[in-house]
Amino acid sequence: MAVLMVRATVRPECVDELEAALRKMFAAIESARPEGVRYASYRLPDGVTYLAELEIADGIENPLSEIQEFREFQAGLKDWLAAPPSAERFEVRGAYAA
Repeated sequence: MAVLMVRATVRPECVDELEAALRKMFAAIESARPEGVRYASYRLPDGVTYLAELEIADGIENPLSEIQEFREFQAGLKDWLAAPPSAERFEVRGAYAA
């Protein structure tokens, strides 16, 4: 399983709009319940830096791109971000979940 971690800084005046879009997107993902994917968003203590973590099971295509609210969120990023995001790929070597 591969993991993509994206770090981005949001323009302060756009935080509320981004937060509303996150809620809408995650509600749609929860409703669709796609298989083989784990997606999480985190806000750092500075209030404007966000991390997104995407894990997709081996052998499947990203099912999130089929969700309209996910596509809308991705399109909105160009207006909300203060600078281009940075992304890193990781390979899971071990994990535990209770």
